[in-house]
Amino acid sequence: PETAAETESATETAESPETEESGAQTLPTQDRAGKPITVPEEVNTIISLAPATTQILCDLGLAEKIVAVDSNSPMYAAQLSADVLQFNMMEPDLEQIMAAEADIVFVSTMSSQGGDDVFQPVRDAGVCVAEIPTSNSIEDVKKDVQFVADCVGMSAEGKALVDGMDAVIGEVSAIGENISDQKTVLFEISPAPYLYSFGTGVYLNEMIELAGAKNVLADQEGWLSVTEESAVAANPDVILTSDNFSNEDPVAEILGREGWQNVTAVMEGQVAYIDNAASSLPNHHIVDALVEMAKAIYPDEYAGLE
Repeated sequence: PETAAETESATETAESPETEESGAQTLPTQDRAGKPITVPEEVNTIISLAPATTQILCDLGLAEKIVAVDSNSPMYAAQLSADVLQFNMMEPDLEQIMAAEADIVFVSTMSSQGGDDVFQPVRDAGVCVAEIPTSNSIEDVKKDVQFVADCVGMSAEGKALVDGMDAVIGEVSAIGENISDQKTVLFEISPAPYLYSFGTGVYLNEMIELAGAKNVLADQEGWLSVTEESAVAANPDVILTSDNFSNEDPVAEILGREGWQNVTAVMEGQVAYIDNAASSLPNHHIVDALVEMAKAIYPDEYAGLE
């Protein structure tokens, strides 16, 4: 998934980008990677080379201003024009990007995994390139959402999205912090035999904890390849999966997995699918996944949560 792939090379996220006032609008002077940027006062054309950013822009009502995207974005943003220009996120066509003459280009760290800034020629041509490294904490995801909104002159609307996140997080944590009998959870990003999950230092781990549960891999850090033996030995009470490409029915695959029949989650049927996009794209929609996770782990406690 996008988040896992980007994390390895994500640079330190700029904590509090400097801003300059433009009327009532605050324009960032640094991108989320801490690089200096000059954001145009009026943004009429946008290129977005990360699905998480594309979703934010579309939810701000800016789909019509997006002239080009990465090839994955259309899967996650139905509002996009059918003939929007598409680029390979891993090998973006810089000449075409410059020819599009966008006012701002949003990029992720994924496009620069070799360590070089592949967009330097675009910057040199005078185009505003705003980099958003993959964030690993809920707090940084909120800052990313606000940053995108600030760049397009919609700070108030961005704050509304972030406030919406805070409201849901508050509802979940108010219940989660009062749960004394913590269930243990394994969250599968991809299934066995190439099981992929995460420990601490990932926003999904924070979400498990907010719900009042404990990640069985919390003694490790970051994105993890996990052996079947260690996953079975961890004996989770609940297994969550966001796999939407390996199996038609990922829940059934886990419940019928050979050698897992004595795992508590499998024995008790405590296996649930969590929306892939909501859980894997670091933007305001992660709270949708948070609600799904909370209700899957503790259906009774969160029965009243919408």
